[in-house]
Amino acid sequence: MFHAISRRELFRRQAAMALGAGAVPALATPTRAEASSSFGKAKSVIFLYLHGGAPAQDMFDMKPKAPANIRGEFSPIATNVSGIQICEHLPGMAKWMHRSAILRAVHHKAGCHNEIPSFSGFESPSGMQELSDYGLPPSMGSVCEYFKPAGQTLPAYVSLPNPLNVVGETGPGPGFLGPRYAALQSRAKPEFDAGAVLNQRPNPPVIRGIPRLEDSLLREGVTPQRLAERRQLLQRVSEPFPATADPLSQFRGFQDLAYEVLTTPQLRDCFDLKHIDDRVKQRYGNTLFGNSAFIATKLAAAGVKFINVIWTWYYGSYPGVADYGWDTHEHNFSILRSYLPQVDRVYSSLLEDLEQSGRLDETLVVLTTDFGRTPGVNRTAGRDHWMHCYSTVLAGAGIRGGTVYGASDPHAAWPIDGPVRPADICATIYQQLGMDPDAMVHDRTGRPHKIAQGGEPIRQILT
Repeated sequence: MFHAISRRELFRRQAAMALGAGAVPALATPTRAEASSSFGKAKSVIFLYLHGGAPAQDMFDMKPKAPANIRGEFSPIATNVSGIQICEHLPGMAKWMHRSAILRAVHHKAGCHNEIPSFSGFESPSGMQELSDYGLPPSMGSVCEYFKPAGQTLPAYVSLPNPLNVVGETGPGPGFLGPRYAALQSRAKPEFDAGAVLNQRPNPPVIRGIPRLEDSLLREGVTPQRLAERRQLLQRVSEPFPATADPLSQFRGFQDLAYEVLTTPQLRDCFDLKHIDDRVKQRYGNTLFGNSAFIATKLAAAGVKFINVIWTWYYGSYPGVADYGWDTHEHNFSILRSYLPQVDRVYSSLLEDLEQSGRLDETLVVLTTDFGRTPGVNRTAGRDHWMHCYSTVLAGAGIRGGTVYGASDPHAAWPIDGPVRPADICATIYQQLGMDPDAMVHDRTGRPHKIAQGGEPIRQILT
């Protein structure tokens, strides 16, 4: 369903009413030609990923008329677009609905805690994330790295703040393209306020910290000139050896990336927050997620094409720290009272900064998750895994703001209109980046694969 119509459609409806045409048909889906004006509007993508399964019915698809054990503890509020409501704990996002589009009928069949669909569009069976990376399709960022123009010094793909702590880290990985096309990863050690009680699930502590590039500075005594001379010497020594062999090609790719990190101050400067006004950090919440999002705006401005900002799952990564992300089997509402204001500040600050800098029309912002939560609240005030219906929000470059596409049933359990698969979201992102969703990449056996896994751009949310 739509909550915004074009001027041409408004005139058409008025004419139909004047002629006594009776009921006016529903808004027609734009044709591929009509939607083509939005093609390639995005120079960068900031991909905000709520890892662990964020509950749409407590955020963007609320059901206030449903029974209490379905609707939960939160109330909807009006946004700045008539007819669109979201959660009361997202007042900042409500002020940016005129630039945002909500997909309310996202679903997949790949199983829960499977990050692969979100990042690649590939709906692998549950458990396939445990297979070798070489058997899996690449993430969108890795595809951007693969098609990066020759001679571009900045990486096309950066992931913040830490690698996903899942088996094989396959979700945002390069898959069968190989590690040469992996994201440039930052690292961040979680920090906590004094007196914070770790691993206290009902009231999770706020995770702070700043992502950093490891080994990004030259060693003492090594000047940029000396480094360049060493590289030239290495290239001369390596000339007799063909770079066509895959392992050697991958290794040289790592060398190139390491050289770029060491010699590109523009990249390092994006991670330097020492001279940033504290008021800016506070607007974003001064959390690890918020600082990562702010760095993402700097990376996008520098020319990085695809930036992940992941609400990281720390379980097992650091002693004494077990942040289960959005996997709210217990205490769902208590946890969300902490999490939702953080997301709200990040999203609204991100769009505000991008608009004020004039870059919102060329930056695509995507807020999504790996799956949803059950319609019913369980005995421990939690919601369990549910991949059959959840929401995604897009804003910025080429997105028709003030729209809602798709609808769920009265319990937010199943799509009843406008169903969307992750592959369709990926196809939309590729199109906005100016990339053909039907473009091919080849796996290690030479088999071709469409980069968007056969998904179709969601023309209904495009300008």
